[in-house]
Amino acid sequence: MSLDKYAEKRDFTKTAEPKAGKSKDKDKLMFVIQKHDASRLHYDFRLEMDGVLKSWAVPKGPSTDPKTKRLAMMVEDHPFDYRNFEGIIPQGEYGGGTVIVWDEGTYEPIEEIKGKKAQEKHLLAQLKAGSLKIKLHGEKLEGEYALVKTHGMGENGWLLIKHKDDFASTADITKKDKSVLSGKTIEKMEKTSEKVWQHGHEEVITEEKPKKKSASKKKLHEPIADLAEVADESEASNDLDVKAILKKAPRGAIPTGVKPMLATLVNEPFDDPDWVYEVKWDGYRALGFINKGDVQLLSRNNKDFNEKYYPLKTLLESWKINAVIDGEILVLNDEGVSNFGALQNWRSEADGELVLYVFDILWYDGKNLMDLPLIERQAILKEVLPDDDDRVRLSQTFKANGTEFFEAAGKIGLEGIMAKRANSTYVADNRSKDWLKIKINKRQEVVIGGFTKNEGTGKQFSSLLLGVYEDGKFQYVGKVGTGFSDKLQKEMMATFKPLITDKLPFDTEPDVNKPSRFRPNPPKAKATWLKPELVCEVSFAEVTGDGVFRHPSFEGMRADKKAKEVVRETEADTTDIVEDAAEPTEEKKSKEKPEKSNIVNAPKETVKRTLLNPKEETQVKKICGHDLKFTHLGKVYWPEDGITKRDMFNYYYQVAEYILPYLKDRPQSLNRFPNGIHGPSFYQKDVRGKSPDWVKTFPYTTSDGEDKDYLVGQDEATLLWMASLGCIEMNPWFSRIQSPDNPDYCIIDLDPDKNTFDQVIAAAQEIKKVLDAIDVPGYCKTSGSTGMHIYIPLGAKYDYDQSQLFAKLIVNIVHKQIPDYTSLERMVKNRDGKMYLDFLQNRPGATIAGPYSLRPKPGATVSMPLHWDEVKPGLTMKHFTIHNAIARLKKEGDLFKGVLDEGIDLEKTIKKAQSIFK
Repeated sequence: MSLDKYAEKRDFTKTAEPKAGKSKDKDKLMFVIQKHDASRLHYDFRLEMDGVLKSWAVPKGPSTDPKTKRLAMMVEDHPFDYRNFEGIIPQGEYGGGTVIVWDEGTYEPIEEIKGKKAQEKHLLAQLKAGSLKIKLHGEKLEGEYALVKTHGMGENGWLLIKHKDDFASTADITKKDKSVLSGKTIEKMEKTSEKVWQHGHEEVITEEKPKKKSASKKKLHEPIADLAEVADESEASNDLDVKAILKKAPRGAIPTGVKPMLATLVNEPFDDPDWVYEVKWDGYRALGFINKGDVQLLSRNNKDFNEKYYPLKTLLESWKINAVIDGEILVLNDEGVSNFGALQNWRSEADGELVLYVFDILWYDGKNLMDLPLIERQAILKEVLPDDDDRVRLSQTFKANGTEFFEAAGKIGLEGIMAKRANSTYVADNRSKDWLKIKINKRQEVVIGGFTKNEGTGKQFSSLLLGVYEDGKFQYVGKVGTGFSDKLQKEMMATFKPLITDKLPFDTEPDVNKPSRFRPNPPKAKATWLKPELVCEVSFAEVTGDGVFRHPSFEGMRADKKAKEVVRETEADTTDIVEDAAEPTEEKKSKEKPEKSNIVNAPKETVKRTLLNPKEETQVKKICGHDLKFTHLGKVYWPEDGITKRDMFNYYYQVAEYILPYLKDRPQSLNRFPNGIHGPSFYQKDVRGKSPDWVKTFPYTTSDGEDKDYLVGQDEATLLWMASLGCIEMNPWFSRIQSPDNPDYCIIDLDPDKNTFDQVIAAAQEIKKVLDAIDVPGYCKTSGSTGMHIYIPLGAKYDYDQSQLFAKLIVNIVHKQIPDYTSLERMVKNRDGKMYLDFLQNRPGATIAGPYSLRPKPGATVSMPLHWDEVKPGLTMKHFTIHNAIARLKKEGDLFKGVLDEGIDLEKTIKKAQSIFK
């Protein structure tokens, strides 16, 4: 045993922590768990052993779930008297922060060993071996636990693991957050003078408390701290120059009558680096207008909150800043989670801790901030928000994996999360797709249309009859009979009486005595109708087929909502909404006219048959017997040209008869551009579990051993479904699934570096000369990007190795003819800026943009097959675009169909080439 390390780290003239101590219990070993809010919240797990407390820091605290293993970092031994230490360690000292005794009790080895000394000897041997197995008898923790040394976390890394026994549970034990000695939470301990150990006895600290941290560093409330385990507080806004941002912001008078920006409800969480995440607070939305000491605290519908929430109004009046802030008023329960029912019934500070969480700023000191990106507004808010009173708090913003953040929020009992696009502006009185809400529990605002009273009951009422507005009609959505106290029922009945009416408020009269499978013989009830003016909120399990809430529970009244605005909330598809939020905010330039040229047959744009009408943003069409949904059709995919997603769908619909022969039965490599040509793109080769049932797939094991299900080109429906994924270009294999190892053609890819396109044309002409000399047909097309592709038909008679060797033979001959500007070097750095004659494309699984494919390049160019007499100087990619490709095809037909012919005799061809080009 040694307390040397413990003593070295502490200045006992400044900290009240104990120096020593000795157990007086001769029969039992003691344990203690202290909750310690230092630089980071953690739990200190301490076991009496060998006269000291062997100690581990457990960042997430103990768990009662055997499936959950907690990291425990072993720290220096602590003196025995430390087990009763509670209070404040001064800032600047080792472990500076607040400590409470979270749990204490006795413990023993799992093995039955009599006598304290024998138990200690056994435990010390287990400690040395790296595997402690103990049984706890605490006020919170009971039963068997193991402390096991682990590898990969340094020499002090251990795991704290609960064994399966009668005390195992999946409940979060850390929600019991009060001290077993004082009954105080960490927060309450911080706010009051505390008893601590000093000179061997308890004394009261009277020294000045540490100053609060700045707003940007403000400590998260206890449960919210768990979110920090899966997310970081957004650092991006911390690096911004607030003075520079404010300087560029436009001047403007303080806005009046403005209503807050609202969020769109979506069905699931998502991950996107362009979005940040916040807690969805369960309270009343509020805008605070502070100007020269005058304060208005208004609801989302401009109802005055000044009188009802007078402490917050008084606090805002003390601020020395002029600002308009956006936030949420709530009441926190003992666990630090918002309690909506308590907020509804709040009358004075005796009714709970009233808090305003602020998450946005619209105006500051004469500057209108609403057109600034969210991340800049948040940087300003962090800088200017006063932090001298804990009743107004900065709502933390996190950079996070959205799915993990959502799961963590659920574990600590939050209502949901918010996702906000980091560059979004503030659009007042608008339900935006740049702000999304994702609910963990199903909840809905509803209007009270009446109440029932069961026969023989002594209660004020038995249930509330609920409705929402749909298409201007007040539709019944069910009744709720749980969630009311007797006191609340009495208060609500007083509110109901002036609204009682004989007129049925609902569109159709509900049957209040209708039996259900849960209540086949319900008590006889009488309905009383109310004018539909009062709004409340309910939680529920699900919605039945006829639109009625199943198992609803009353959550509270909504004084901040107007009845006529209450409609049934439906969750939008997350993928569609996130994709839609990335749309440009302004329409771009009108479409450019295609260049005029006499070099090639590229007729002007003509009127074309289209699949999708020019107005509706979402359309469903039946293609090949399958219903395909086309969404966000106005999204601009080619911004420089004003070409939309709708234009892309119409093109592929029109070109289908020409492009499908080069896609049919071929696995596809999906190159997806969901936000247009300048947005992030990615390849998807595996569609296992991600495609409709009718889509044909091909199982394939790649060279590195990965099993994939490739999408197989089949028909118009498959083509348009690929396009709906954002596949601007089509990338088929060279071989078909009937003969996957045997390509239908060999390809030579002319890949320029610093070359002009006229040099590409010259290289293509040289290849044509070689092919003509050996009587081999070659088919040429533009790549649609910078190069050209020459196809040679093989008829699936040879494998990829043979195809590649033939291509290598051809390019070697060509390179000898034009060595000054061509290269056979695979590495770009070794090409010296010369054009690469690429023969290595001829390998299994390789793809290039197919004939008639659009390309994600400015101008919406098309990879277009050519007559060889069109391959001459002056040809450019811009001669073939989305605007004129269909007209050219109708005039010229499919110039590439010979590529799919029987193919050459490779053996004879190679012999001929070797004899001619010695």
